[in-house]
Amino acid sequence: MHKEASTVKELSSSVQTSANLKNRPRRLRSSATLRSMVRETRLQVEKLIYPLFIVEGKNVTNPVGAMPGIAQQSIDVALSEIDALSQEGVQSVILFGIPSQKDSNGSGAWQEDGIVQKATREIKKRFPHLVVIADTCLCEYTDHGHCGVIDGERILNDPSLELLAKAAVSQAAAGADVIAPSDMMDGRVGAIRVALDAAGFSEVPILAYSAKFASAFSGPFREAADSAPKFGDRNTYQMDPANGREAIKEILLDIEEGADMVMIKPALPYLDIIARAREITNLPIAAYNVSGEYSMIKAAAANGWIDERRTVLETLTGIVRAGADLVITYHARDVARWLR
Repeated sequence: MHKEASTVKELSSSVQTSANLKNRPRRLRSSATLRSMVRETRLQVEKLIYPLFIVEGKNVTNPVGAMPGIAQQSIDVALSEIDALSQEGVQSVILFGIPSQKDSNGSGAWQEDGIVQKATREIKKRFPHLVVIADTCLCEYTDHGHCGVIDGERILNDPSLELLAKAAVSQAAAGADVIAPSDMMDGRVGAIRVALDAAGFSEVPILAYSAKFASAFSGPFREAADSAPKFGDRNTYQMDPANGREAIKEILLDIEEGADMVMIKPALPYLDIIARAREITNLPIAAYNVSGEYSMIKAAAANGWIDERRTVLETLTGIVRAGADLVITYHARDVARWLR
């Protein structure tokens, strides 16, 4: 009986091994060419959007200490960088303006000679093919650093909508191809859509920062955009990082109000939100690979702890794999060169 049991065990083991041999995923990993043929997710330079921080003046380059390789730039300097970007294959930029003067209402956001408006005109004049996305918010323009009108230390929602709509129309009039409201006020997509249509810009699409979280990962951006709030924080209008269902609600509301594209910001801690958004909408989805995500990789690479190129490509591939069609990233120029 012992011999029979042993024979049965050996036969069972042999059959199991034979059955497993029919399914060997490694077969499709045996060479670089084969791996490339069956690769499911591919980074494309055309899908990358490069952020630019524009300041007044000429020949101005102010390096951002927390973001190696990134600087505030005057329009003339930015044009030179865009020339290089264009040659490298990057086809879109998103503009953040830092005005020389700020006030309580952020009036520089909608002035005809505002910094983003001037930059947009010059960029479109020289690079008409380039897609210019205008970040539409008040925080860079207000002396208090918040994204809306304030009353004491309260951020007022509805009075902010009119100002955001004025900024959007002004940006569209300057030639912006896409309006991207990032303020997170309730109803701002609808208000901007109505204002754009009434001003004759019904063809200008809206890329809504639909699920923008009150995230620690956005810290270095405050330095780059000179937009740190002078009091309190942004927790009453940006989203609680713990809330996934609410993020889907925000996305659906923006779609209902007329958003043509939606965005999740930041990207890496919210890959689940990107994936869930992909399930509920066929609209293009953007993800913002934010300043903190960028700076962590730069710091680790500078210390020799990681391979920067491999880490960046893996990071952005993961964002696209989760469901993002477009990625706003400070790595865009490097990635463009690496993917040549």
